[in-house]
Amino acid sequence: MQFANRYRIPAILCALAVLLCEILAHPVANMGVCDDGPYILIARTLANTGHIVYNGWPAAMLGWQLYLGAAFIKIFGFSFTVVRMSTICVAMITAAVLQRTLVLAGITERNATFGTLVLVLSPLYLVLTATFMSDITGLFAIVICLYGCLRALHARTQRAMIFWLCFAVATNAVCGTSRQICWLGILILVPSTLWLLRGHRRVLLAGSFANLAGIVFIFACLQWLKHQPYVQPERLLPETFPLLHVFGQLGNLLLNIPVLILPLFAIFLPEVRRNRPRILAILAAVFFFYFFIASYPSHLRGGFLLEPTIGWQAGWVGVHGIFEGISVRGKAPLFLSRSVQVLLTLISFGGLAGLITVLVRRPNPSSPTTSPTLPWRQLAVLIAPFTLLYVLLLVPRATTWLFDRYLLPLLVIAVLSLVRYYQDRISPRLPLATLALITMTAAWGVTITHNVFSLYRGRAAVAAELRASGIPDTSVDNGWEYNLDVELEHAPTINYPTLAVPAHVYVPVPPPLPGVCPMERYNYTPHIHPLYGVSFDPDACYGLASFAPVHYSRWLASGPGTLYVVRYISPSKD
Repeated sequence: MQFANRYRIPAILCALAVLLCEILAHPVANMGVCDDGPYILIARTLANTGHIVYNGWPAAMLGWQLYLGAAFIKIFGFSFTVVRMSTICVAMITAAVLQRTLVLAGITERNATFGTLVLVLSPLYLVLTATFMSDITGLFAIVICLYGCLRALHARTQRAMIFWLCFAVATNAVCGTSRQICWLGILILVPSTLWLLRGHRRVLLAGSFANLAGIVFIFACLQWLKHQPYVQPERLLPETFPLLHVFGQLGNLLLNIPVLILPLFAIFLPEVRRNRPRILAILAAVFFFYFFIASYPSHLRGGFLLEPTIGWQAGWVGVHGIFEGISVRGKAPLFLSRSVQVLLTLISFGGLAGLITVLVRRPNPSSPTTSPTLPWRQLAVLIAPFTLLYVLLLVPRATTWLFDRYLLPLLVIAVLSLVRYYQDRISPRLPLATLALITMTAAWGVTITHNVFSLYRGRAAVAAELRASGIPDTSVDNGWEYNLDVELEHAPTINYPTLAVPAHVYVPVPPPLPGVCPMERYNYTPHIHPLYGVSFDPDACYGLASFAPVHYSRWLASGPGTLYVVRYISPSKD
């Protein structure tokens, strides 16, 4: 163990575990996945021209991840998969740094390794790792900043404290360019660390100066982004504020947490039996009411059972085993049966009930004591303000839709807090059963990642079949992700309604004529006039066209999935 700890073997194993899972999942697809298609094309332009040229889709700055993607293109040549490999590398480094961060937070090496694997082998982390989205690179900016802040708190000399504070500021400034909200490291984490180190005047002055430089850097980046053409403007305050919708979105998002890190909540499940009979009766009543409204009233059915925890709106971890925001016609085949949904809901909510039991129960005098390396008070000062402000910044987004991928930074805080709390209040060692649960969720994550990319490969195969028959991509609706890639091959920008620079760049597009099957987000891609579309349902729109269906692999499912080509024009208009 001393040898392993000295050479950071547990951290390296966490990184290799991510790589192994991605190799098993085989995340290869020659098209954009969710938002990452336009991002990849920006990286391609950067590799070819040396300039960052946005294309109407990203609201995130992207920044350093574009240069990393362009470097991979220069080395290996261009393909969608090559660019996504850069995110896999960042995800591996993030896993290693996270393991060391948990150790610095007062968690033992073994528990820190388990906690890291809970997150980095979760379905959400694995599937996002295989994309060129900004979520993983943004998460790295937060984790590396938190690591630097904890190193500063552990440093024994003022010079070391200053070095690690400067390290936290510099890494968060540069890496935060991929996702602006990740600059909360400079805005919150570093000031919180300075408050804890305020007794060292030299450290306080030097750290404040470094942090001020970081804030100036952020301001300069935002001003640069503001004047770039074809960038979606980001508004902090929404024009309208539907209160009930906002609370519903936030509630559904936060209810994702127990399922996304299920192994940690599951280990609190045995604590439920230690409740008093009256408390158990109240918990049973709450569960009965929850399942009643989940399954009986017609206007609520399907909106509660498991969907608050997975499968909500355009979530990446869903009941269909694919990215839930796919706009292919028809309804995707169900991946998680109703019984599995009920089981996962019971485990996640039961674990949450067990956690609440421990929180409200008086500490046992013989229970493990708080680790002296980092008291809870200091840890709370460091992470609580960040957590609160991050949630508050999600409120404007909640006026529209919140997606499960926004939870990644909060999952880091949750893993850190839950592992440390279990270690301090229940047992010094996480139970060995945690490893079995991690293995099961990792298998789930590998399966989802495989199924997502298998579906995208199937869609690319349908497009290739149509092209071979003389049907151009501009005559096919292959879902909004593929359509964005096609539009950008014919125009410099997505026709997005809120684009402001240059002025009047958006061109209004009339709605489809009667007798034409409407295409989702048709105004984004005016060059596409579909005659055919891709569908899960052969009877969608105006029925099956004369093209062979394409089958795609679905691991752990009853059978392969099937994609059909359907007609978008009414036979009466032919």
